[in-house]
Amino acid sequence: MVQPAPPASLRCATALAPVLAALLLAIPAGARAQDGAATGIGTSEEPEGASPDGPVAPDAESPVPDNAVQVPDARSEDLPDDPDLPPPTPEFNAAGERQIGFAADILSYDNTADTVTAEGNVVLRSGDRSVRADSVTWNQTSGAILARGNVRFVDENGNQLYSDQVELTDRFEAGSLENLLLALREGGRLAANSGSRAADGTIELRQAAYSACAVITPDGCPKEPSWRITAERVVYDPAARRMRFDDAYLELFGARVLPLPGLALRTDGGPSSGLLVPDLRFSQRNGVEVSGSYYLRFAPDRDLTAAAYVFTEAPPMVSAQWRHLTGNGAYQITGYATHSRRFGEGTEDSATSEARGYLFANGRFQFSPEWSLTSSIRVASDRTFLRRYDISRDDRLRSMFEVERIDADSYFSLAGWATQTLRLNQDQGQVPIALPVMDYRRRLTDPVFGGRVELQANTLAITRTEGQDTQRAFVRGQWDLTRVTALGQVLKVTGLVRGDVYHSSQNDLTDTIAYRGDSGWQARGVALAAVDLEWPLVGDFLGGTQVLTPRVQVVVTPPVPNLSIPNEDARAIDLEDSNLFALNRFPGYDRFEDGTRITYGFDWSLRRPGWEVNATLGQSYRLDNDRAIFPDGTGLSERFSDLVGRTQVRYRDFISVTHRYRLDKDNLAVRRNEFDATIGSRKTYAEIGYLRLDRNISAVEDLQDREELRAAARVAFLDYWSVFGSGVFNLTNASEDPTLSSDGFQPIRTRLGFAYQDDCLELGLTWRRDYVSAGDARRGDTFQIFFALRNLGFR
Repeated sequence: MVQPAPPASLRCATALAPVLAALLLAIPAGARAQDGAATGIGTSEEPEGASPDGPVAPDAESPVPDNAVQVPDARSEDLPDDPDLPPPTPEFNAAGERQIGFAADILSYDNTADTVTAEGNVVLRSGDRSVRADSVTWNQTSGAILARGNVRFVDENGNQLYSDQVELTDRFEAGSLENLLLALREGGRLAANSGSRAADGTIELRQAAYSACAVITPDGCPKEPSWRITAERVVYDPAARRMRFDDAYLELFGARVLPLPGLALRTDGGPSSGLLVPDLRFSQRNGVEVSGSYYLRFAPDRDLTAAAYVFTEAPPMVSAQWRHLTGNGAYQITGYATHSRRFGEGTEDSATSEARGYLFANGRFQFSPEWSLTSSIRVASDRTFLRRYDISRDDRLRSMFEVERIDADSYFSLAGWATQTLRLNQDQGQVPIALPVMDYRRRLTDPVFGGRVELQANTLAITRTEGQDTQRAFVRGQWDLTRVTALGQVLKVTGLVRGDVYHSSQNDLTDTIAYRGDSGWQARGVALAAVDLEWPLVGDFLGGTQVLTPRVQVVVTPPVPNLSIPNEDARAIDLEDSNLFALNRFPGYDRFEDGTRITYGFDWSLRRPGWEVNATLGQSYRLDNDRAIFPDGTGLSERFSDLVGRTQVRYRDFISVTHRYRLDKDNLAVRRNEFDATIGSRKTYAEIGYLRLDRNISAVEDLQDREELRAAARVAFLDYWSVFGSGVFNLTNASEDPTLSSDGFQPIRTRLGFAYQDDCLELGLTWRRDYVSAGDARRGDTFQIFFALRNLGFR
């Protein structure tokens, strides 16, 4: 009879010999005692990993790894509807006896031996189990069933056994197996010379090899796995989803590299308690570094990782990380501790030996659809610890908490912020502590004109241990009305009123006079009226669609007593394309732009197949000549502002270029020049970033000029290999910033390395050079070897 084409999984299985040859190269013997462990973090290009911005909690349910070998579920197996194939058969009949349905090309009987033989595309099914084979012989006397030739047995758990020969009992349970391949439903494959399957589904394999790597290419050709674990004996428990290995070894590219005594793994890719693969690094600061970690999984929602670090040029260090996924959120706590010599701004001769460490904890909890809590604590024992031990390169540590309530029409926030500076030349006493910070906003629909009203109440208290203290409170009301005219113009009318109350003390401790304000109680009122008109014009251009949107805005604000008010949050003022049409071009609340101004410009975009181009250009004009609140060089200090713009060009996912600029209104000199470009694919690419601020400002601490270049590149070759590099360079010279002694080219940090990455293995070598010293965090070279086995459950 005509048989339907076998499913893809069966077609792959028919090429079993080369797959088994790739897995069963040589089965070694000898080994002992270690458990598998949890997935690590980091990559060969960023071996340190990124500093977490949010809590990292253990998975409540361990997902199948992205790169795991996926196996079809036998319970939804691709068996076509065909009258010649057995329909799904109930597992038991009314008498409780197992039922087996089958189909075959040829069926023969041997009355002498009391056997039944089925040949040619044999399919047997019973409940969730099924067998495919070239031939099946059933001994009616003993009840034994023997399947031969390209056998595929699918059990009730969805695991698939491929073998040359499988013995089945009359209860349709696999017994002894020969020359087999076990494809696990969760991903991963086991090959063995022989094995057996117990009645409870436990499978015992002898002279076995395991790998979660793909053993065939996407084209269906055999492929040697980049890593595998070989063992004399493997026991797979499908109920616990665990494998136990005896006399196990790890092999990379066919070479035995590491014994794995007592190894036990979860087959679903989830974490399991045990040792993590150690890290190896060399740096001029600490010498050779070897670190090892132990992962302890207490429950699916909580775990602990403890680590020890040994250095040849520094005392040892320990660390621990606790993670917990609760019913309404997650949090993590990480700590480092050591006892070593430290010196800050002094010389090495002045170093003292003391306890040093770092604490980082953060979490987020969602108590209801409206209420949530976010918190973070970051504290270091001193200013150089994090850089000395290459934990983080941050120059400040911020601790905070924030309680929020959000619904469709209102927002409430209660927060607090504290910052620890790690800059050697900055006074910690001048760093502000913001507590409390409260903000409430509510939106209302205007019943008269149909616009929208937003009400806001805000309060802030800033305290310094050795500096100015400021308290602020204000209430604000804003009305917005947007209409579209018959000609397609978008008209927006805005009205705003605000009342502020300030109190400050010790104002003379602030170095910049313009930021101090008057001490004691101060009050002010702010009113604003604005009209904003946009007119999108659409047409065809160069085979695509272009949109030209001229825009004009008029803003009127009565005089505001800005300089009598302390300036805590509106210091870094600079005209950009992002704030050109803002109602208040200061970044915070403490300064408010007054007077009357007209802002004009346009947006232009072009879209054609594969391409997208966007451009913005604009300028503003002030009707009055009061410029006291704008420092020279910000682009806003004259009646006519500087011209600001942005150009973006994108070609599919291959090219992305963004250019931001500010041109001097008098001579078109470039005062701000910012360029970012990415060219290439995900595997091979180049990135470059350039920034130059030529504002000629020397009297304001927050607005120093600078010039910086950033570059990175990666080139992939030979399918899985790549070389990569990056660098950050300070191009600022002494004429641009008198506080610097640079000659105009000062490397800050460079990195170079190579990596190998396939579907289940990642390894690499990275060389990094730091050119700037900070206390005992000295400049120098760092070499790191990175090694990660994907789909194995540990790094």
